[in-house]
Amino acid sequence: MGTLQSSLGQPQYVDLAEKTGFSFEQIGVLHKRFKQLSHNDDFLRRHNFNEIPDLACNPIRAQIIEAFFDRRNFANSGEGKVDEISFEEFLVVMSHFRPPSQRMTEEQRENVRREKLRFLFNMHDTDNDGTITLEEYRHVVEELLSRSGALGKETAKSIADAAMLEVASISVGHMEPDEFYEGITFEHFLKLLDGFEIESKMSIRFLNMDATTLCK
Repeated sequence: MGTLQSSLGQPQYVDLAEKTGFSFEQIGVLHKRFKQLSHNDDFLRRHNFNEIPDLACNPIRAQIIEAFFDRRNFANSGEGKVDEISFEEFLVVMSHFRPPSQRMTEEQRENVRREKLRFLFNMHDTDNDGTITLEEYRHVVEELLSRSGALGKETAKSIADAAMLEVASISVGHMEPDEFYEGITFEHFLKLLDGFEIESKMSIRFLNMDATTLCK
């Protein structure tokens, strides 16, 4: 890691710190993990994620992996998927799991919340049509509730089922007979999850590190 440490003062690492909010030390830790997963290559590919034991039993494993290869989650806000990612792209995606700093203003915290929800929305909007289905929304709610640790899996599933039915009654119930339900848009998604404390629940532990500790 000596080579990385000698590079931390270079503009590219200053830029990465500004883009992601990670410190130079945190970037160093993530760079080491990146190199371990990629077998010292400059790029990560999907099959590299198969080597992460904690990810194997995650119920949304496929969505998490695809999120790392989704251009919508990169800083340039493109569209479509890629076959491999650089360390910078890996770091930008990882930053979505980072909790907000205690020193953030309310406006900054709201921006972080919106970015996290956009990331979560993109994970379930797999066809990139700008909407998610009611069933996909149910999975989102169940996942968020399960992460709280206060509810059992079956309880979280029951609440998620009720949430889906409520959205269906609101969204579909007010439609005319000849109208077609296209799904939940991102703006609607924001309103539906208004009561969820997403900032701390959306963390990542499958890289043998806890992103809740990666905050200043």
